Amino acid sequence: MSDADRRVPLGRIVGVHGVQGAVRLESWTEPRERIFAYQPWWLVGEGGGVMLDGVQGRAQGKGLIALLPGVGDRDAAAAWVGCEIRVPRAALPAPAAGEYYWADLEGLEVVTVTGVVLGRVSHLIATGANDVLVVRDGARERLLPFVPGGCVQDVDLGSGRITVDWDPEF
Repeated sequence: MSDADRRVPLGRIVGVHGVQGAVRLESWTEPRERIFAYQPWWLVGEGGGVMLDGVQGRAQGKGLIALLPGVGDRDAAAAWVGCEIRVPRAALPAPAAGEYYWADLEGLEVVTVTGVVLGRVSHLIATGANDVLVVRDGARERLLPFVPGGCVQDVDLGSGRITVDWDPEF
């Protein structure tokens, strides 16, 4: 699958709302309502996935409510609870210079400025101060602050490598 065809997770369905088939969402976009701007959605669950286009939604209180095409009652909506919402990578706008989608960083090799390979980015964690790269190499896991110009010296998506200023013994 090409990078443009890759599906990027943007949220998940966490519950049902009302009796007419609406679902409650958890959105990982900023702002959270932006999830509705990216279509089509791939809903992926234990039983596989399905593509939906034309999902409509709105903010309600602290959450988001969506109407899925073809879902007209609470029982049908309940079948989608737990599904992850993904969109084609090509549906997302290009990030600004020096910004990255987490999905683009996951899987990249992490190497120190002295050439020591630390492993690959498994995933990222959001913290109050900065995001954190979770780098795994076999059984070892390292948590590295994603601070460009600090710990992170270079991100080269083309070569699939992140260069960091990090003690490999730490």
